Amino acid sequence: MAGQTIGKVVSINISEKKGVRKKPVDEAVINENSGIEGDAHASSQWHRQVSLLALESIKKMQSMGLDVKPGDFAENITTEGVDLISLPIGTRMKIGSDVVGEVSQIGKECHNRCAIYYQAGDCVMPKEGIFIKILKGGRIRNGDGISIMMRKSAEDYC
Repeated sequence: MAGQTIGKVVSINISEKKGVRKKPVDEAVINENSGIEGDAHASSQWHRQVSLLALESIKKMQSMGLDVKPGDFAENITTEGVDLISLPIGTRMKIGSDVVGEVSQIGKECHNRCAIYYQAGDCVMPKEGIFIKILKGGRIRNGDGISIMMRKSAEDYC
């Protein structure tokens, strides 16, 4: 069973090309061992299938005077109420009523400085974003709850 709901989805964001800001959508289908349908990063070939960034991190950049919003950091899911970077690799989370993901990477190396970095002299995604691998697919919508799971098998959550 899933743990108590601790946060929620505030924005679902997709793009057809990599390396660009993502556009918000109201709902999305997430495929097992792939990612969000219609998003350039969806692939069974790697562990960074879906990216998450906290709204609290975006607000930190806004407080620096930047005009940024969910999706601008190329994150797939903008969350609220979840301390994403405190979740160790291997942590499983349930998003909405169906989707189960496992934290596969915390932060990332930025090979190229993005426009946000040049505007602010910093960017939160490399330090505060996380990536998950999709263990069980389903549909998610803005406002869906997010809970942390403690078990190790996706079949336990069906």
